[in-house]
Amino acid sequence: MPRFSIIVPSHGVAARLSQALDSVLGQSFADLQLIPVCDAPDSPAAAVAAGHAARDCRVTPVNSPPSAGLSGARNAGMRAATGTYVLFLDGDDLLLPGALAALDARLTETAGVDVLYAEHERAPWWEGEPTNPAAPLFARAPKGAFAPADLPELTGVQLPAWSAVYRRAFLGEHELAFPDSHFTDLGWGGLTTVAARRIAVLRRVVVRHRLRRQGSRLNLPGPHQHAVLDQVDLVLTRGAEQDLPADRMRALFEQLFTYVLRTASRPERLPSGHRAFFRRAARLYRRHRPAGFQAPGGSLGVQHRLLAAGAYGAFQALRGANRMASGAAERLPRPRMVRTRLRYLRDLRRPLDPDLAVYCAYWGRGYACNPAAIHAKARELAPHIRSVFLVEADQAHAMPKGVDFAVIGSRRYWEVLARATYLVNNANFAEGIVKRPGSVHLQTQHGTPLKTMGVDQSTYPVVAAQSGSFTRLLGRVDRWDFNLSSNRHSTQMWERAFPGSWEALEYGYPRNDVYYTATAEDVARIRRELGVPEGRTAVLYAPTHRDHHTGFEPGLDLEAFCEAAGEDVVVLLRAHYFYDQGSARSSGRIIDVTAHRSSEDVCLAADALVTDYSSIMFDYANLDRPIVVYADDWDVYRETRGVYFDLLAEPPGAVARTPEELAAVFRDGSYAGGEATALRAAFRERFCEFDDGQAAERVVRRVLLGEPPEAVPPVIPLAERVPAPAAATLVRS
Repeated sequence: MPRFSIIVPSHGVAARLSQALDSVLGQSFADLQLIPVCDAPDSPAAAVAAGHAARDCRVTPVNSPPSAGLSGARNAGMRAATGTYVLFLDGDDLLLPGALAALDARLTETAGVDVLYAEHERAPWWEGEPTNPAAPLFARAPKGAFAPADLPELTGVQLPAWSAVYRRAFLGEHELAFPDSHFTDLGWGGLTTVAARRIAVLRRVVVRHRLRRQGSRLNLPGPHQHAVLDQVDLVLTRGAEQDLPADRMRALFEQLFTYVLRTASRPERLPSGHRAFFRRAARLYRRHRPAGFQAPGGSLGVQHRLLAAGAYGAFQALRGANRMASGAAERLPRPRMVRTRLRYLRDLRRPLDPDLAVYCAYWGRGYACNPAAIHAKARELAPHIRSVFLVEADQAHAMPKGVDFAVIGSRRYWEVLARATYLVNNANFAEGIVKRPGSVHLQTQHGTPLKTMGVDQSTYPVVAAQSGSFTRLLGRVDRWDFNLSSNRHSTQMWERAFPGSWEALEYGYPRNDVYYTATAEDVARIRRELGVPEGRTAVLYAPTHRDHHTGFEPGLDLEAFCEAAGEDVVVLLRAHYFYDQGSARSSGRIIDVTAHRSSEDVCLAADALVTDYSSIMFDYANLDRPIVVYADDWDVYRETRGVYFDLLAEPPGAVARTPEELAAVFRDGSYAGGEATALRAAFRERFCEFDDGQAAERVVRRVLLGEPPEAVPPVIPLAERVPAPAAATLVRS
């Protein structure tokens, strides 16, 4: 029997679940059972839990359907628990180092208490100092184990379930379980308090509760707010049945009705039924009010008295009088010229154009990437929608014929941004753009994240120094309605890197559709356009950006590579778009394709890919052609930029650490051999999950045509997809 069973519900927090589980398994005190509770065996969280279970026999995943809620998940975990003591941990929180050892020592000191309460810290999700809300209350607690009557203020309803340890035999003896419905911690804390006979406290922080940027789901408006009254009624009824002493009942009553009044004083949480909530609360107040209870002083005491009297009108008037003005005015747009600014303000007051869509790719670098692919499909499926692409002035000449565009900063640029119903971007629109009610903003992204992104970059000084204000970044994230994803890994990492209220669309990347729709004739044509000699093996070399470098450094002597790899090898060099200066670096057997508009065309032309850590590998994997990772500085890159997984442990093919190793895998053909093929198959299974040639159609139907999710084309299974054919046979003699 393990000392501790730690139960970790995971619904909605798959992106951070691995961090929570690691914080438990990394404890110095190892006598434990870890129980992740997942929605279903095929859920994203279940994959995370299964991976930990495969590595550590102490992990025992269980399932609980989302319909059962948080209470159902925790109860399912308790049914699987075998430890002497039970702990709870939210799937996006952390058990701090040394926590279990400290809890074990305190439980030994206090000899079998029913409940051991421990301190926790509430960590702001971004800026600000953590707080320790339990510390003032625990400071008044006796030093050893004590009866609850010795500290009536410690009721448990003020503390979350994960701020305590519970003796499992005690829970079984009293048949304690989390009450159904919302605010289950409130009911659980009260029920365990009523049942406990000996308790103790630990004056040490054991859990770091990471506040969500979006706030608690319980604070959202809706009929679930009525559930707080159910929990209050349940706890106070149980307290009366157990004949709790008057001091304990008074403390319990006051703390529970603090929650009730908090909801009653915020009618915006109850768009309908606020009067009914107040009246039922008043009845409960009068029914459960303990003998000798005196309302607190000040405005809170007035609220108590009005609730007791059922004086709804007077309560509303008091709330209105005390309510402070809240919310900041929307930041004014900032076009540079005063006249343009005034015009933009005027256009913002005009109705949205329901048939206008605005697209932008790579901060205006031209007609490219996911926005271009969505634009092309929209012309086919939604011809009634007028589309305008935003480009920088020096890229206007490169726009395809027939594509309407506006130059960034021009009068028309501000006009279409003010009036458009649909806004599609693979980066972000400018700081001063106002997100109007009724408009729909689709963030398409432009790659699968290996390196850290968004707020995850904040702990890497070199990257953070170049990233600007993360607060402003998140202000731009707040404009997103939809965020596109090509695999579940991306979905989870975007949730971590760009916390917001957007909806994830696991539809694949529209720019990758061409990898399944292009023909052999298309491949041959593109190779001719790029100047690839007939019969040669074209190796695409696409290194990524280095935050610790000030300019483009190829990282490889390409001429020497060609000589060493074989006489039929030519290299297509594509530098990161940060270094696209419009000047070619072609020479000999090196063809510079950095300035070519379409990275998809370049990939179709290539017989194999050599890259370091560029996200192009995830897109290229759709073609099911050989990929070689050239990782000459992996350790430096990982430390300076940060990565989401160990690429060298899960590569898409052969790995080379030196120029000699790289040339050798091409000379001997192992870059396309059986081992490399098996690695690529596993990589494709994980990262080509939703790319099937129909991503653009799914996006257009869901976002621009407003069709329901179930109406969009389903994803074709990977085994049934047929990628575009390569130009050459890649098995060398």
